[in-house]
Amino acid sequence: MSGIGGHEDVDIDLGGLFRAVWQRRTRVVLATVVAAALAFAAAKMIAPQYESETRVLIESREPEFSGAGQLPQGGSDRIFDESGIASQVQVLRSADLIKQVARNMKLHELEEFDPTAHPSALSDLLVMLGLKKNPLELPPEERILKEFNSKLQVYQVEKSRVIAIAFTSKNPKLAAAIPNEMAKVYLSLQSGAKLDSNSEASRWLEPEIANLREKVREAEAKVAAYRAESGLLPTGETENFATRQLSDISAELARVRGERANAAARAQGVRAALADGRAVDTLADIVGSPMIQRLKENKAALEAQTADLSTTLLDGHPRLKGLKSQLAGIEAQIRAETRKILASLENEAKVGQLREQQLMQQLNSLKAQSAQAGEEEVGLRALEREAAAQRQLLETYLVRYREATSRSVANATPADARVISNAVVPALASFPKVIPITIVAAFASFLVSCVVIMLAELFSGRALRPVPAATPPVAEPAPASVPPEITSTAPGSEAPVDAVEPEAREEREVREPNAAAEQDFSIEAVADHLLANDVRVAVSVSPGGDDGSTAAVMLVRLLAEAGQKVVLIDFSGSGCPTRLMAQSPHLPGIIDLLSGEVAFSETIHADRFSDAHVIPHGEADPETAMRGIERLQMIVDALTNAYDLVLIECGQADSAAVAKVARREGTEIILSAPSVSVERIVEELSRFGEAGYRDIVLMTGAGRPGPDFPGCWAA
Repeated sequence: MSGIGGHEDVDIDLGGLFRAVWQRRTRVVLATVVAAALAFAAAKMIAPQYESETRVLIESREPEFSGAGQLPQGGSDRIFDESGIASQVQVLRSADLIKQVARNMKLHELEEFDPTAHPSALSDLLVMLGLKKNPLELPPEERILKEFNSKLQVYQVEKSRVIAIAFTSKNPKLAAAIPNEMAKVYLSLQSGAKLDSNSEASRWLEPEIANLREKVREAEAKVAAYRAESGLLPTGETENFATRQLSDISAELARVRGERANAAARAQGVRAALADGRAVDTLADIVGSPMIQRLKENKAALEAQTADLSTTLLDGHPRLKGLKSQLAGIEAQIRAETRKILASLENEAKVGQLREQQLMQQLNSLKAQSAQAGEEEVGLRALEREAAAQRQLLETYLVRYREATSRSVANATPADARVISNAVVPALASFPKVIPITIVAAFASFLVSCVVIMLAELFSGRALRPVPAATPPVAEPAPASVPPEITSTAPGSEAPVDAVEPEAREEREVREPNAAAEQDFSIEAVADHLLANDVRVAVSVSPGGDDGSTAAVMLVRLLAEAGQKVVLIDFSGSGCPTRLMAQSPHLPGIIDLLSGEVAFSETIHADRFSDAHVIPHGEADPETAMRGIERLQMIVDALTNAYDLVLIECGQADSAAVAKVARREGTEIILSAPSVSVERIVEELSRFGEAGYRDIVLMTGAGRPGPDFPGCWAA
């Protein structure tokens, strides 16, 4: 190549390539225009093709007057599955249907469907030389069928029961008429097939119905004869005479027993009152007696007269004695009447007992009759079931026979399909698309011209340039001193941490300048520290807000890439980790779990960009969630059984807030503080140290937190 040595490193001059194309822009434009013109002319010379489409919906169409709704619909539903729709597609592509359409539309008279009927001289020469088979050897119908299939497209519309019939032709009217005619012939064939099926069903059902009628008559005659012989006279839908009589006797026996028990209890009450000398006028049977009521009234009148006369007469007066004698007689009558009532109640109880004995005898007799009737009913039920089965089958056959006959006579058998979209005469040709073809040809010509020019430049060497030799880098001098605010080590080191007094700063300035450079506070270093110390639970605090939460997310993803099973719990106030990791910000999370609104398994979600898992912040009321904060430690303990590391991102939390969610022993505190000032970092480290936390690691997101801070806190 000119201008470049044989052993020099070279590079492609992109600017030179574009300049070469620009310099030859006239050629590129000319080639593009010529290609576009040729494509436009060729597209215009091609005979236009028009396409139109008819759509048919496959569905069950039963007449409303038929009883199809009461019959099994398995036969109609079989065409609704995928295989049924595919079968209907093949019916539409069948040779018989296409031949019927060709005959109806006289396609054999059109040269478009039989172009081989008038072969060209070249075709005849090829046939004579044996290089081509003579197309006239095929029958005309076969030639038309072949050409018809080449222009026809029948397919099922995705996820539907709709079949599309598309046809392409040079004649736009023919392109619309043929799909419509195919749909018409298809519906006619479907209706005819169903009509033939109904006629065959009617012919088969006639002798079967006659036979079933005879069987039903014989079965019902057997039931009647058996019922008469056994004496199982029906008294209802489910009872016979013996069962009904047994039920009536049982009800009467229960009533008589109740009356007898009632009479005996009433007699016992009267007897006990007389025996104890109690007043009998409190008993219902005594009080209700008309005689007792009259005696009570007479007694009350005599007592009133005695009381009136006792105020003016002495006790020995004959009139008072007469009144007292009358009172004694009335009381004797009351006692006598009470004994009569008692005797009446006892007689009533005895009569009830006798009636009960008679009913028991009748009941025992009826039980024996009912048992015998139950044995005889077994045979009766068998005969009734046989008769009912024959009757039901006969009714089913009659319904189907009437339906099939009505369809055959009235020709009310619609096809299981209907046209939902008729083909219309297309206004624009489907092929060729002149404008798109011209644009594609012009663009392709432009690209080919540019590529040819660039390749020519590359092969000639004009688009290559030598690469200058690389100069070795010059080492920068190390900083002379390190600010002495805090002394510590990188994560994982064991050097003690101590605040340096101001008077010791000069001593710090003479330390090794590269000591600070050896300390690493990046996310990678913190990840190595967690892996090396097998930390199971860590709490991330982000004084700087979302920047620190983002670094915590990067730490989790880095550990996941290292093969660790790690989960992050978003306990921050801003929800930054949830936005970075979760699929949606509205997923259930930790505060929903603490509030008791969701289950544990519903809060764990996968990270969008790694194998880590995240428990989002959630959308419950934070105040309600804080009432169940004591359950957080149990949740963390459960997660440690399934994950290698559980990281709790607390956001801008202080030491007091962290104490509610983490133990002081066994918990690693990660101070995620990118873009945070040294004074703020020192202040936060001091607070956590004073709160009793001993395992604190600083993570700034880089190798060093900045020129103002050389170390981290590792208590």
